[in-house]
Amino acid sequence: MELLDESIVPEHAREVKQDAREFADEHIAPNAEEYFRTGEYPWEILEAGQEAGLVAQDINEDLGGRDLDLEQMLAIGEEFYRADAGIALTLQLASFGAEIVEKYGNEDQHEEYLRPVAECEQITGLAVSEPQTGSDLAGMQTTAEKDGDEWVLNGEKYWVGNAVEGDWLTVYAKSGDSDDRYSNYSMFIVPTDAPGYEAEHIPEKMGFRASKQGHIFFEDCRIPEENLIGNEGTGFYMLAEFFNHGRVVVGGHGLGLAAAAIEEAWEFVHDRDAFNREISEFQAVQHDLSDMLIEFESARALNWRAAEKVANQDNAGYWAALAKANSTETAVDCAETGMQLHGGRSVLTENRIARVYRDCRIPVIYEGANAVQRNLIYSQRQ
Repeated sequence: MELLDESIVPEHAREVKQDAREFADEHIAPNAEEYFRTGEYPWEILEAGQEAGLVAQDINEDLGGRDLDLEQMLAIGEEFYRADAGIALTLQLASFGAEIVEKYGNEDQHEEYLRPVAECEQITGLAVSEPQTGSDLAGMQTTAEKDGDEWVLNGEKYWVGNAVEGDWLTVYAKSGDSDDRYSNYSMFIVPTDAPGYEAEHIPEKMGFRASKQGHIFFEDCRIPEENLIGNEGTGFYMLAEFFNHGRVVVGGHGLGLAAAAIEEAWEFVHDRDAFNREISEFQAVQHDLSDMLIEFESARALNWRAAEKVANQDNAGYWAALAKANSTETAVDCAETGMQLHGGRSVLTENRIARVYRDCRIPVIYEGANAVQRNLIYSQRQ
C-alpha cells in the first residue's frame, strides 16, 4: 500500500522525504525487531543517519546543517516512524532543543555548541519535564541561581532524551520568583560533564525501546553565566513557540505509526483464511479497514495543513495542538483495530503490529499530553 504518498507534501520537501524513505527501508525497518528486543541504543543507525544528512540537519547551513524547515522535518518523521518509532525517535532527538539555541543564542554559543551537532560530532537533548511535573511548564521546580559569574542548578529532570548519551543539553529551570509564574523560567546550555550533573537511564519502557530517556540529578551543578540562552525570564515563551513546531512533527510520528498499523492489518487479512474464506472478504473486516483509512487520511490532511499554518505563524498554537492530538490518537485507534484483526497473533512481540501497538501509546503523552492539547485548542478559539 502507498499511504504516505507525496501528493500532499510541498514540492520542496519531496526530495528529503524520498531520501528518508530509502534510508528507513535500508537501515531502520530491517533492524526494528532486533532493537526492540534488546532495547539497545542504535548508535550505528544514528551514525548512518548523520552520514546520510538526515540527522540534526534542521540547523542552519552557516553552522554546518542543511537548514531543513518544518515541512521537511515532518516529511522525515512520517517515513522514519513508519519503519520503527524507537529508532526514529533516537534519530530525531539528536538535535532536540538545538532550535532554541539557534534562535535565541548568541554567535559564541552557536559556534561552540551548535556547529558540532550539525557536523555530527556531538548530540544534544532538551531537559524540561520533572519527576513530579510534566505538561505544566510553569510548575517546574528545578532552580538556577546566580552565584558570581556562574549559574548553579539544583533539582531533577525526567524523560530526557540523551541525558546519558548527550554531550550537552538545553535545560529549562526556574531562575526567578515573581508573581508572574510564566516569567520565572530561563533556558541554559548544560554540558553533561559539568560538575554536579548526574544522569541515569529510566527503567525500561513498554515501547520505544531503542530510544533512551534519562533521569537527571542537578546538585550544585555549576555552569558559566554565558551559558544562559537569550534573556533571563524568557524560557517559558521560548518553549511555547518551540513546542508548536515540535507538535506538528509529533503529529508526523502518529501518522507514521498509523500507516504501519494499516499496512500490517491489510497484509494480514489478505493472506489468511477463516471459515473457508479469506478474512478480507468479510464485510466487517472491510469496514474496519475502511475506518482506519478514513481516520488516517483525515489526520494526515489536517497535519499537513497545520504544518503550513505553523510555518507561517498563523494561529500556530491552535493548529499545532489540533495536529498533535488528532494524528497521535489516530495511531492509537489504527493500532487497536490492527491488533483486533490479527487475532491471537497480535500479542506476539515478534510481530510488527504488537510493536506498533506498544509504541503508539507514547506520542499521545509527550510534547504535552493530549488533554493539555484540548485545553489549548479551546482557549485559542475564544
